[in-house]
Amino acid sequence: MKRRDFLNSMALGASLVLPVGRSAWAATGENPTKKKLIVVMLRGAVDGLNVVAPVADENYLRLRPTIGLSAPGMEGGALDLDGYFGMHPALATLQPLWQEKKLAFVHASGSPDSTRSHFDAQDYMESATPGRKNTPDGWMNRLVTALPGTSTPSRALAIGPLMPRILSGASAAVNLPNVIAATKANILDRPAIGAAFDQMYASHERFGRAYQDGKNAHKEVMEAAAAGEMNPADGGAPLPNGFPDDAARLAALMRNDPKIQLAFIALGGWDTHANQGAGKGQLASRLAPLGHGLAVLAQRLGPMFDDTTVIVMSEFGRTARENGNGGTDHGHGNVMWVMGGGVNGGKVYGDWQGVGDAALNEGRDLPVTTDFRSVLAQVAERHMRLNDRQLAQIFPNMPQRQAGFQLMKA
Repeated sequence: MKRRDFLNSMALGASLVLPVGRSAWAATGENPTKKKLIVVMLRGAVDGLNVVAPVADENYLRLRPTIGLSAPGMEGGALDLDGYFGMHPALATLQPLWQEKKLAFVHASGSPDSTRSHFDAQDYMESATPGRKNTPDGWMNRLVTALPGTSTPSRALAIGPLMPRILSGASAAVNLPNVIAATKANILDRPAIGAAFDQMYASHERFGRAYQDGKNAHKEVMEAAAAGEMNPADGGAPLPNGFPDDAARLAALMRNDPKIQLAFIALGGWDTHANQGAGKGQLASRLAPLGHGLAVLAQRLGPMFDDTTVIVMSEFGRTARENGNGGTDHGHGNVMWVMGGGVNGGKVYGDWQGVGDAALNEGRDLPVTTDFRSVLAQVAERHMRLNDRQLAQIFPNMPQRQAGFQLMKA
């Protein structure tokens, strides 16, 4: 077995980002806060104008004659939010959270960088340094370092095939594969093999620490998975494959292991250049499991949801006008979703300027009127209880930290 393969198998079949500084592991006492943060990244640039659609704007259906959502109450129509905006009908499972004021949106938000490259825009979103490609770490990794209290190997985890940019850096983070493979025992759980590797790496100068860190992370997650609460709400009935299943498993892990404080999941399939559909179709088929998964996450977290904030974001929005293929092309401003017990929900926030021709960025897409970092910073400040100095470390060179609205409760 190669060294890298060994480390991967040790960390639940995926990679473990290893610490390069001892400060990431310094014990400073019990965690003074129970606050959790989960980030869901929609890779491919979701069409925010059909997630939260300005259905009462007369320009909306003029720009989108075949893919625009119908008015609330009509067949395939949007779900009314505030009389002007409507939520995509495939997200009906999120209506209770909206009505309970635990779900909010920030429209016309995004990165100030003008790139329409998926790769660059995702990099900037995950590093929180728009326009800079040489930032060595992701903002969630910097957040781990700033959090008060004890750090453990499983304090921050990602679910997906690879460790994401957003959690890469000096602090430790665990990467779990999707679905059930994340919590299956691996070859190192066999006593004889595990003991052999323990002996091999016990005094290894370079990799001994990495081995022990990975072993600790594996132990924490396996214990959380085995705590007997994986299927509490639905009598053990399996959920559909994909995000709802991962969301249910993540909620169970977080409930069973209070040391897990940050989590990240990325979902693909949002680059809808053709045949996007309106109330039904390609986009709807992706939004439905996303909404279902978020609702499952909220439900399965139980009382912990009151101490959790979930952010859904994407690298940029899409063109306001539909294209000739019944889809949309790469745009600029988008909509961020924020949900949780501490959210001032039931509102669509942001500096909204409409979708008239004169209001569009370069005549084609939403302008970014709210820097995505100001939303993240407000969550970090009011939810994670970080001070100005810590915020400056996590979001360097941010021109304006405060958004013009109070997204989070005091």
